[in-house]
Amino acid sequence: MKLISLPIFLSTFVLASCVQETASRNDPRILAMGDSMMAAHRISGRAVSDVVARNLREPVHDNSVVGASMSYALPISGAMGLNISKQYRGGQWDWVVLNGGGNDLWLGCGCNQCDHKMESLISSNGVSGKIPSLIARLRGTGAQVLWVGYLRSPGVGSPIENCSDEGDELEARLARFAAGRHGVHFVSIADLVPYGDRSFHGIDMIHPSLKASAAIGARVSNYIRQHDPAR
Repeated sequence: MKLISLPIFLSTFVLASCVQETASRNDPRILAMGDSMMAAHRISGRAVSDVVARNLREPVHDNSVVGASMSYALPISGAMGLNISKQYRGGQWDWVVLNGGGNDLWLGCGCNQCDHKMESLISSNGVSGKIPSLIARLRGTGAQVLWVGYLRSPGVGSPIENCSDEGDELEARLARFAAGRHGVHFVSIADLVPYGDRSFHGIDMIHPSLKASAAIGARVSNYIRQHDPAR
C-alpha cells in the first residue's frame, strides 16, 4: 500500500476544506416568495429576485408564483406554490423576502367583503391572521423576514385603482406588526409610482413593468445591504 506523506495529506485536506467553504458561500442564503409582483419577468431574468441577486452579487432562490395568494385552498396546486405559505419548503436561509395579500383582496373579496378578508390576512391590531402566522413560522427558522409592500396605481387607467384604500390599510397593519419585532422588516414601495406615470406597470396596468421590477429589486437589495449583519 502506498503511503501519502503527512505534508501532502495536510495540503490536500486544507485545499478540500477551502473548496467546500467556497462552495457553501455560493449557496443561496436569500429566499424569495410571493405573487406576480415578485415573479414577473423571471423568464427574462429580470424579476425582483434577479435584480437583488445582481445588486448583492450573490444567488437568490425564488419560489414566487404568478397568481399566488395567502388564502388559496386547493391542495395540489396550493402545494405547488399558489398558496404563498406553501412556497416555503425548508432550507437554511438568512433572509426570506416575500409579499402577498393583493390577490386575496382584489380577486378574493369582490369589492364587497374586503373588511372580512383583510381581518383574515392581518387583524386591525396587526397581531393575528394568515400573514402574521406565516411570518412567525419563517422567523422560527432563524431567518430575517422582509415583507415587501405593493406598487400603487398611477391614478390613471388601472383596474385596481379602487383598491388603493385597502392597499394602504394592509400596509399600515403590516408596518404595525413589523415595528418592534426583532428580525421582521417591512419595506413599502407605495411612493415608487409618480401620479400619472404609467411606466411602472405592464400593459394590463396591474403587474410591474421591467422598470418597476428593477426599482423594487433595488429598494430591497439596498435594505438588505444596510441591515444584514453578515455583510
